Formats: sequence, structure tokens, C-alpha cells
Amino acid sequence: MKIDNSLPLEYSTEENRLKIFGFWIFLGAEIALFATLFATYFVLVNGTGNGPTGEHLFKVPTLMLQTIFLLTSSFTIGLGINAMRLGSKKAMLSFFVITLILGLGFLGVEIYEFVEYVHEGATIQTSAFLSSLFTLLGTHGAHVTLGLFWGTFIILQVKKRGLIPETANKAFIFSLYWHFLDVVWIFIFSFVYLKGMM
Repeated sequence: MKIDNSLPLEYSTEENRLKIFGFWIFLGAEIALFATLFATYFVLVNGTGNGPTGEHLFKVPTLMLQTIFLLTSSFTIGLGINAMRLGSKKAMLSFFVITLILGLGFLGVEIYEFVEYVHEGATIQTSAFLSSLFTLLGTHGAHVTLGLFWGTFIILQVKKRGLIPETANKAFIFSLYWHFLDVVWIFIFSFVYLKGMM
């Protein structure tokens, strides 16, 4: 395995560069998935039947808390990758742990929000609007949950094996995934929650 020291560690081998390219292709498929979920939501958003609307359900405090958790985690994962590129394993691991704690906070608020919806009579079976809403938010939440497990395994690998081209590549690909989830959340925040509150 030939290592090119002129490149960042995560790009330093041909295999690493191909893995990053392959992951960008995977993200293209994820974009198609979420585009389909958004399109379904936009078609069904007015199909509230006798159930509550977004205006009745969406609450600013929980929305802001979720957004702060997730956008801050995007910042900390970036700091983690920067620390990795500077060769600081300890700082990189610290930022990754903070990222996962913030992601866990996001999930906790989302679960609380879902429980509140159900208490208000808003379930996935109540209306087409709620069915599409729960599917969209649930799919995003499932991706965040997967990210928490994935990030934990990367932290354990870096602790055990150190910062080598293979672990750096895995950490970088994970950061791309995490940033993608943040971008999806910005769309959910803007076109689902904010629009639904109006």
C-alpha cells in the first residue's frame, strides 16, 4: 500500500480515495431517498383529515433545541476532522465524543416530541399528513441512530489502532455522513417545521 504523504491522511492511499468517491455515490442514493420522502410529504401535507395540523403540533422550544444540538454537532465533527489532520488523536476523539453526545441529545428531544404528538392524538395512522411526517422524521432519526453506533465504533478503532490511513479514512467518511444528516435537518427545519407553523 503506497502512502502519499503530501495528501491528508484520509486521502493518502489510492484505496482511501476510492472509498471516499464511493461514499459520495452512496450519498447520491441517500439524496434520492430523502427527496422522495420530502416529495411525499409535500403532496400529503394538507391531508390532515380530522387530525391536528403542523400549526397545532410544532413547538418552537423543541425545534430550536433539536436544531442547536444537530448544528453544533456538525461544528464539533468538523473540529474533530481538523484535529485528526493535525495529528492530535486525543482532541479528535474528544470532539467525536462531543458530537455523539449532541446527536444523542437530538434523538432524545425527537423521541420526546413523538411521545407528545401521540398524547395529542397524532399517530402515524391519524392522517396522511402525519403518516408522511412520521416517515420523514423517523427515517432521519433512524439515520442519526445509525450514526451514533457508527461513530462509537470509529472512536473505539482510533483508540485501539491510532491515527493511520485506514482509521482516518473511516473517520472522514463518517464526518461526510454526519454533515449530510445536518443538511437534511436544515431542509426539515425550513420546509416542514417553519412552513408548518405558518
